[in-house]
Amino acid sequence: MKIEIVDLKKRYEDERKEILKIIDKVLKKGHLVMTPEVSEFEKKITNYTGSKYCCSLNSGTDALMMALWALGVKKNDEVITSSLSFVATAGAIAHIGAKPVLIDVNENLNINCDLIEKKINKKTRVIMPVHWTGRMCDMDKVNYLAKKYDLFIIEDSAQAMGSYYKNKHSGKFSDISAFSCHPLKNLNALGDGGFITTDNKKIYEKIKLYKNHGMSGRDQVDVFGVNSRLDTIHASILSFRLLKLKKLIAKRKVNISLYKKYILTDKIKFIDDSTDSKSSYTIFNVLCEYRDELKNYLDQNGIQSLIYYGKPLHFHKPMKKYGYKVGDYPKAEQLCKKVLALPHNQYITEKQIKYVSSKINNFYKSLK
Repeated sequence: MKIEIVDLKKRYEDERKEILKIIDKVLKKGHLVMTPEVSEFEKKITNYTGSKYCCSLNSGTDALMMALWALGVKKNDEVITSSLSFVATAGAIAHIGAKPVLIDVNENLNINCDLIEKKINKKTRVIMPVHWTGRMCDMDKVNYLAKKYDLFIIEDSAQAMGSYYKNKHSGKFSDISAFSCHPLKNLNALGDGGFITTDNKKIYEKIKLYKNHGMSGRDQVDVFGVNSRLDTIHASILSFRLLKLKKLIAKRKVNISLYKKYILTDKIKFIDDSTDSKSSYTIFNVLCEYRDELKNYLDQNGIQSLIYYGKPLHFHKPMKKYGYKVGDYPKAEQLCKKVLALPHNQYITEKQIKYVSSKINNFYKSLK
């Protein structure tokens, strides 16, 4: 038995007929870039999220960088963000020339909003909360601080397509929000992809121009931009998969509830959802005692598990220039030693969940 975190092969098997029809339809038209299918996808995202504008891009990383650029963040500015995220969060800030100012996390792996205010100074321009694994941050506190100190908010919603806070979709609590459509996300393209959402037309128009070489017409360049376009095939696949997203999230939620039923050891800690939010369940992280040993044991029994992530951001080599050191973010450092993602994709069966759970229970029994 082989159980995978995200079963992309199974998804293709399930969707093969529809996917091949979509690709065939696009290729027969002979146009692959900047077509109506891309605009249609962007419109569907605005309908789903409730945001006024969506601009599709080639990755969630570009979405973060363009969000910062569009807000005028520049060299020597400071951007406050979580100490626990994928490196792209800090990398996007660094590429703009700004400094990533890290904040320790809570037990739920999200930024500890009670620690933000003391890091705000005259150089601070943006607060960038990360909705880690699809679990929404406390956006009331973030918005309170942003209003108090006249700061911008960028939501790192890379894992939060389908996530809600107080019945509003991620991206509705900020000046601009960045999403990823990487294959490991719950709304995934066939490769890299991403988009931003915003209610600010000027921000939208600025990024729309910049992502296409700064061209407002075939022979009219208004600014030097970049190439960060989402191609037609990806956009068409994403439009198709968007129709399935709510059922996908619901199935993953059921799967997580089954794990809570069948895992009997107290050496595994589940991270509960907030009553104020609804997660997209992009990743199912648990906190484990003897994490590395457990992971090896699961691997030996045909069960894929992944560490999201084994290092907090300040442990990475490029962050040394900012003066961060071991011990600066004790909660993130502690949790990174325990966090493990278990397979919970929409294709896993209850039988397979029982199998994974039994192996986890057996592993901890063997330690006694």
